[in-house]
Amino acid sequence: MAGDLKPLGLDPACIFVGGQWRAPESGESLPLIDPSDGTEICRIARGGAADVEAAIAAAEVALAGEWGRATAAERGRLLATIGRAVLEHVDELARLEAQDVGKPLTQARNDVIALARYLEFYGGAADKIHGETIPYLDGYTVYTLREPHGVTGHIIPWNYPMQIIGRSIGAALAMGNACVLKPAEEACLTALAFAEIAHRAGLPAGALNVVPGLGAEAGAALAGHPGIRHMSFTGSVGVGKLIQKAAAENVVPVTLELGGKSPQLVFDDADIDAALPFLVNAGIQNAGQTCSASSRILVQRGVYDRVVDAMAAKYRGLRAGPAMIDLEVGPLVSARQKEIVEGFLAKGADLTVAARGFVMDEAPVGGAYVAPVLFTAVNSTHILAQNEIFGPVQVIIPFDTEEEALAIANGTDYGLVASVWSESGARQMRLAKRLRAGQVFVNNYGAGGGVELPFGGTGISGHGREKGFEALYGFSSLKTVAAKHD
Repeated sequence: MAGDLKPLGLDPACIFVGGQWRAPESGESLPLIDPSDGTEICRIARGGAADVEAAIAAAEVALAGEWGRATAAERGRLLATIGRAVLEHVDELARLEAQDVGKPLTQARNDVIALARYLEFYGGAADKIHGETIPYLDGYTVYTLREPHGVTGHIIPWNYPMQIIGRSIGAALAMGNACVLKPAEEACLTALAFAEIAHRAGLPAGALNVVPGLGAEAGAALAGHPGIRHMSFTGSVGVGKLIQKAAAENVVPVTLELGGKSPQLVFDDADIDAALPFLVNAGIQNAGQTCSASSRILVQRGVYDRVVDAMAAKYRGLRAGPAMIDLEVGPLVSARQKEIVEGFLAKGADLTVAARGFVMDEAPVGGAYVAPVLFTAVNSTHILAQNEIFGPVQVIIPFDTEEEALAIANGTDYGLVASVWSESGARQMRLAKRLRAGQVFVNNYGAGGGVELPFGGTGISGHGREKGFEALYGFSSLKTVAAKHD
């Protein structure tokens, strides 16, 4: 697979700092494992504190130079150009993402297209973030400005590298920040490839720097560095708390997206046929390794048996296999993640299995495969109904009344996404207001990705918003100017 990077002219065992590829200061590398078969893809750089220091210094030089002088319109045109360049490499990037993460090839290709769409959106929005004038005392003119933070730090997870680069790096660059990116050590090839593509498309040196490495080394150094003026992190709750504590030492704002236990509420009056693809796909996409995955299906008793039967029928046909075979489900990202999911499944031994998918015979023994599992009649307090599993596992929970459904839906510490399936407009509006979630979908789930739609959570799902114009506000600071005159 390292050979697939050669047309892009980069070595995966290097870091990207100041527009150049170079070996990490440690001189060390880490193995990158293909989750489809357990073999080593290549070696990646083991970046550390010295490399983060160099990356931040390069970003500061960029802000003091060409990148810092670029107008909003110029930044926007450049992002659009980079987006088009991404699409020119759609096949290469899709294969890298599929093998690196383990997701089916079609899903990986969709992620490339999503990355390009983020860059297109933020390119178009860059010169449309305006200040305002504020009526004030006689003799004053008061107005506000939106300004970049400066050097921003970005720590992204392994499940959706390209999409999160788009919604995080894209928004930060649009507002004129210079970025230091630490991709996950489990899956960083497309982050490295993107850096090269952006550089070739004309992004000034230092505007984007990429330092792969371990979270406890490169990630910790980035989060705690006093030169970082804003941190963006997507990942686990535990690591998110560490990131926030490190940033707090330097009084730095943090955007956190930390996962969820997202419910879909299906009422007796729902269009079950329309809901069915969303009920299943939202739980098994990317092998369930999605922060906004719908792992809880809450069903009113009048249609409970029908929904269970329909979902079970779908599950029996779900196939897990190597990413390049392009089935419904790929492997989990690593052997470690497989152990975690299997540990949860062991804790569900007391539950009723409505249906299982299966692992294809072609799946290599060394791959991190888990057959999709659907549990039925699950109590809302069960560990599988409360904890984020991050695997192809869904539970169906029955309810009788709207109030009971609301209590169950809000009955976890998470609050990322929720969905309501009902033909009653009054119920839709009531629940949209009362569900504790950053996004609520009515008679759909995910809205097709929604680059334009603000995304983020409440509770331990995190705070701050990505996507849409809200992300641009988050990657900027507001300045008030009050000019007194006669």
